[in-house]
Amino acid sequence: MMSLLTDLLATAMLASGVLALAGLGETLAQRVGVFNLGMEGLIAIGAVTAIITVNAVPNPYVGFLSSALVGLIFGCIFAGATVLVRANQVLSGLALTFMGTGLGAWVGESYAGRPAAATFGKVVVPYLSDLPLIGKALFSQNILLYLIFIILPIVLHFLLFKTRHGINMRAVGENPAAADSAGIPVIPIRFFYVALGGAFSGAAGAYLTLAFVPSWTEGMVAGRGWIALALVIFAGYRPYNVVFGALFFGIITSLGFVGQAHNWPIAPALLSMLPYLATVILIVVPGLFSRRVRRFLAAPAALGQPYFRDER
Repeated sequence: MMSLLTDLLATAMLASGVLALAGLGETLAQRVGVFNLGMEGLIAIGAVTAIITVNAVPNPYVGFLSSALVGLIFGCIFAGATVLVRANQVLSGLALTFMGTGLGAWVGESYAGRPAAATFGKVVVPYLSDLPLIGKALFSQNILLYLIFIILPIVLHFLLFKTRHGINMRAVGENPAAADSAGIPVIPIRFFYVALGGAFSGAAGAYLTLAFVPSWTEGMVAGRGWIALALVIFAGYRPYNVVFGALFFGIITSLGFVGQAHNWPIAPALLSMLPYLATVILIVVPGLFSRRVRRFLAAPAALGQPYFRDER
């Protein structure tokens, strides 16, 4: 039983990395008022970029950084459309999803099924990895998980809630006109964090093919971008909640892997659909909470609204 729980938690940690990294990037974008529905495409193009890069230069760090750079480029394109041109955010995000998934399938066709030439190995933390139950699961993982679950949430929480710049970011997402009147550069802040969110999603794609499933196949993103989007909403746009929520989804996802490995008498299709069922439930559940909790989980007031500066 102890071994089963350890395997379940270890697999959950691995499976949740993609959702947590993409979700943290989307948190930044939505905090400044921009709704990015293009994460599915960004993760796909990041995943195939990582595979192509490590097969040319067998270094996982180079692959990870190249995917983040490609995500940043596509994030800049999306930010240009939604922040500068003020195009519809929903339609622009959907276009980015279709473009990213289609481009990933086309570019990665010759790499389909080919294993990654270099991947992120485990980094064992002395003594802590020997703890019963949680040691192997939490302290014998690849280095990216320590970045995603420890460093990034702390840094982003401090940025958003403990700095003056974080106050400016949240002001831009709540009331961009008032923020502009106070001298806060609304357009640059929105552009920068939307582009940075794109870099996070591209890096999440690299995690998918260099740490979780070390190969590329078309369709392997499998809706993770949409799950990450729902996760951000349910997490109340707070970094700590995002990573804990991602771990929850990781546990649900790992049930399918562990169940098949241990021959549980449950249909594999049923286990595979659990993350998507959980997504639907998490969208519905906030409506059952008290008004105080719903206010805590409320989206930034200007989310999805383009900002037009009054020049009069």
